[in-house]
Amino acid sequence: MNALCQMTGLSRAGFYRWRAPRQATPVEMELRDQMQKVALEWPAYGYRRITCELQHRGFEVNHKHVLRLMREDNLLCLRQRAFVITTDSRHHLPIYPNLAGDMQPTAINQLWVADITYIRLRVEFVYLSVVLDAYSRRVIGWALGRTLEAQLAVATLRMALMERQPGPGLVHHSDRGVQYASLDYTEMLKQHQATISMSRKGNPWDNAACESFMKTLKYEEVYRNEYRDFDEARASIGEFLERVYNQKRLHSALGYVSPAEFENGTTS
Repeated sequence: MNALCQMTGLSRAGFYRWRAPRQATPVEMELRDQMQKVALEWPAYGYRRITCELQHRGFEVNHKHVLRLMREDNLLCLRQRAFVITTDSRHHLPIYPNLAGDMQPTAINQLWVADITYIRLRVEFVYLSVVLDAYSRRVIGWALGRTLEAQLAVATLRMALMERQPGPGLVHHSDRGVQYASLDYTEMLKQHQATISMSRKGNPWDNAACESFMKTLKYEEVYRNEYRDFDEARASIGEFLERVYNQKRLHSALGYVSPAEFENGTTS
């Protein structure tokens, strides 16, 4: 054992930690829970700013601890590309005006809304990206991933475009997160002749339809389950989105019918 540790440069304690990974305590999971919220609210924050925000929220934590947790939870994977700096932005990517605020869609594929949330598993966090049709509240694209890389949102948008095949004139609305401002995402929208819309600074309710959906998802699916791992979470959430939320759940805003029924009723 000593010879092996000397060869690898590990201490005996470090070796045993590697052999038997420590399970997160409830206190640490709460810390990580708050860390996820900060990372989603401020996607351009590095580990030092997130440390300060956590300290402001009452956690006694230093930047080394936060750095380790962010590395374990894949929060260090965001890449910021050097595009033209625009005003009213926390990253170096273009920001688009809010065009969705006064829209009242009267048919499908007029307004899509997108958002990302985190989901807490037993010992890790994963991220759910969705695109909804604002007319029917139907989930038309979704993806679950372990990182907040832009490709998570890109995969969701690709699913929605394949599902709907929208014509010119679609307005796509999201927050100002780096995922939605990324070149890959915006170029895909432009290729489909969609108009890009983003929430105003500090106005999360500009994306109220997605906020409402996320609340429904958490209370009716996520909080009722304790997913063992990523695969179980993906299967269960997929079942809820495709078979329960879209096909069966009654929405008061739709006259107490499901999104699928609402679309069928207006297109029949």
